[in-house]
Amino acid sequence: MLGWYYWFSNILYKNRVYPAVVMQGIPVGGKTQDEIKNYWLTKNAAFENIQILLTYETHTATLSGNLLTPGFDATLSATQAYLIGRSPYYLSNLNDRILKKHIRLTPVFTWNKEVVLSTVQSLKEKINIPSQDALFRFAGGKVISFKPSKNGLVVNEKELLKQIESSLLQIADGNGTTSAILVPVDTTYPVSSTTDVNTFGIKELIGRGYSQFGGSIPGRIHNVALAAAKLNGILIKPGETFSFNQTIGDISAATGYQSAYIIKDGRTVLGDGGGVCQVSSTLFRAALNAGLPIIERHEHSYRVHYYEDGGFKAGLDATVFDPTNDLKIKNDTPAHILIQTATDTDNLTLTFELYGTADGRKSEILNHNVWGASPPPPDLYQDDPTLPKGVIKQVDFAAWGAKASFQYKVVRDGQTLIDQVFNSNYRPWQAVYLRGTKE
Repeated sequence: MLGWYYWFSNILYKNRVYPAVVMQGIPVGGKTQDEIKNYWLTKNAAFENIQILLTYETHTATLSGNLLTPGFDATLSATQAYLIGRSPYYLSNLNDRILKKHIRLTPVFTWNKEVVLSTVQSLKEKINIPSQDALFRFAGGKVISFKPSKNGLVVNEKELLKQIESSLLQIADGNGTTSAILVPVDTTYPVSSTTDVNTFGIKELIGRGYSQFGGSIPGRIHNVALAAAKLNGILIKPGETFSFNQTIGDISAATGYQSAYIIKDGRTVLGDGGGVCQVSSTLFRAALNAGLPIIERHEHSYRVHYYEDGGFKAGLDATVFDPTNDLKIKNDTPAHILIQTATDTDNLTLTFELYGTADGRKSEILNHNVWGASPPPPDLYQDDPTLPKGVIKQVDFAAWGAKASFQYKVVRDGQTLIDQVFNSNYRPWQAVYLRGTKE
């Protein structure tokens, strides 16, 4: 027996790996170190032209083989396999050489993790979004500070590195030269949610309205921002009917409004508060989106391009003029509604967001039609003794007449809450020019 063991250990497997050794599922018993080394070097050739594409939504990054420099450490892997059963301990060697059926080893695999970590860091800067704790401060009947809670995003770096290594090993097994990995991203949660910081039942966004006012004169831009700011932070109680005119209050130079074009007595003229209807129209859209009852709404006398900019059809406007024309909206939800406004004076856009408690209602705008287009009357020129002779100034702009209508339907749990048709009748409008006569 001892003679056989000597022959087995020192003659048959001299300079060869003992039979039980398996590397990456491949038996390497009986092979020399050079044979094992050459096998892994051949495997490494698969990495020469590889590419790994990392993607998350619109964010991408590519890792190439020449940057990753992946590969098996052929020499170290061969040495590890050869040293099995060649320790200084007799009983351990006997077990490894003769008794064990399988000794599984993982070949040493290396790749440039610094390059990967640098790429991952770049992706994290684009993808990671910190969670946002809620903020709610109430004073004097108005919310003076509000920030809804938001979940955050964070790249799961550990899982991503694991997937990259797994892809590299699959490529080594002959599974192509390109691999695409969807970057794993985890959700992070705020410490305080919106419901934690207020007692008004304000939990989530329930409606949003948007409009554009590119081309507005400075006075109009000022008035849009001022009127929107006056509505920011307003709370509408459950069961309360909100009145735009009552909430905004006096619109005049005394309250900070500037001169801009308004529709008055069948003409477009300069007057205090021009642009406030941009605010009422945007709030009207937010209320429609939230599925709230519209108690009162009036269309403009003629089509104004601001209310159709951004791809909106005619009919989604709401004019206000105290005391005759108001925009009234009822809060028939179970909680308060908070109005939040955002005026972008660089891009000339206005956004309304309504926060409250969603009760399952869904709103739709159906059968939105515009018809009966009629051309504007001929341009009108009027003498103006305040302008120098020879100066022509346009003060009114041509608009085609039309009719518009849409169905506003709100449904909750199969029950129709609102089924209302909004009609608009826009007159054709002529361009008006002032012609200077002052000598």
